[in-house]
Amino acid sequence: MSKNLVPVGLSNRHIHLSKEDIETLFGKGYELTNFKDLSQPGQYACEEKVDIVGPKGTLKGVRVLGPARGKTQIEISMSDGFVLGVKAPVRDSGDLAGSPGAKIVGPKGEVEIEEGIIVAARHIHMHTTDGERFGVKDKDIVKVPVEGKRGLIFDNVLVRVSPNYALEFHIDLEEGNAAGLKNGNMVEIIK
Repeated sequence: MSKNLVPVGLSNRHIHLSKEDIETLFGKGYELTNFKDLSQPGQYACEEKVDIVGPKGTLKGVRVLGPARGKTQIEISMSDGFVLGVKAPVRDSGDLAGSPGAKIVGPKGEVEIEEGIIVAARHIHMHTTDGERFGVKDKDIVKVPVEGKRGLIFDNVLVRVSPNYALEFHIDLEEGNAAGLKNGNMVEIIK
C-alpha cells in the first residue's frame, strides 16, 4: 500500500444502541447477534434491525451496530433527514447535544430519544502506526482528493488516531455516490 493511500468505507444509515435501549427494544437480558464483522476492530453489524419514526416519516429496517454504546446514536444521510422530517446536524460520533430525537421501534418495545440523530462527519480512522506513517495525529484535519469523471476534493476530513482503529476513510453513501466511490477504493490524503 502506498504511503499516501487509504481504503474507502461507505457507511449506510445505522443505529448504535445503549444496553438499556437494547433491552427495551428486544427484551430483558437480550444480547445483540453478530451478523458481520466491520473493518474497525470489535465493531460489527447485527442481525437486529429497528424502525426509526420521525415527525414526517419512518425509516424501516435500520441496521443495529454493536457492541452496545453508552448512549443511543442514529447515523443517517441528509436525504434520510428529509424522510424523517428532522434536520440532523453534521457531527462527529458522540457529539449529540442539541441534535433531534425520534421514536425507535423494536420487536418488543419502543424508545423515544430526545436527541441522538446525526449525519456523521467524514473521517479517517488510523491505527497509531498509520498516524506516524502519514505524519498526522488525532484530530488533525486533512483533505481527500478523488480523481475521475466525478472527481472532487473532500475537505474538513477529521483524522481519528488510536491503537484501536484500522485504516479507513469513512463517508456516507451520498458522499460516496457523489464522487463515484465504492468500498475498498483507494484515496489519497493531503495535509
